[in-house]
Amino acid sequence: MAVPITLRGIEALRAELKHLKSVARPEVVAAIAEARAHGDLKENAEYHAAKEQQSFIEGRVNQLEGVLSTAEVIDVASLSQDGRVVFGVTVELLNIDTDETVHYQLVGDYEADIKLNRVSISSPIARALIGKEIDDIAIVKAPSGAIEYEIVSIQYDA
Repeated sequence: MAVPITLRGIEALRAELKHLKSVARPEVVAAIAEARAHGDLKENAEYHAAKEQQSFIEGRVNQLEGVLSTAEVIDVASLSQDGRVVFGVTVELLNIDTDETVHYQLVGDYEADIKLNRVSISSPIARALIGKEIDDIAIVKAPSGAIEYEIVSIQYDA
């Protein structure tokens, strides 16, 4: 099954994979070798910590390789700019109850990061927004109850 991802998202995952393979992996191998040189491995905390780090790195490498092999890169700039919310766009929303505005980019699951205002396409807010146009109201079903957002703007240049 193809995993949708933005051009920026695929580049970030490729950079992370490259870093893990060319920097982190060799560093942890060296740390394991150094810890082995200290003798008894049963009571060697450095050795066990390095092995745990190696396991984490290998797991992440496998995960990234899997994602990259099934990724469907969507170039947001090449999308039809017909005024509707679609994957990859950045939307400005007005919370009707609080009068606060927020900006979110709708991205793939593997690049979602709420701290950077990137929400997963499979999230409740993204599902409520897909297909809507400027001035439409999207009702998001949140754990605290329904939240109504008015779509203020849609940017396709993300």
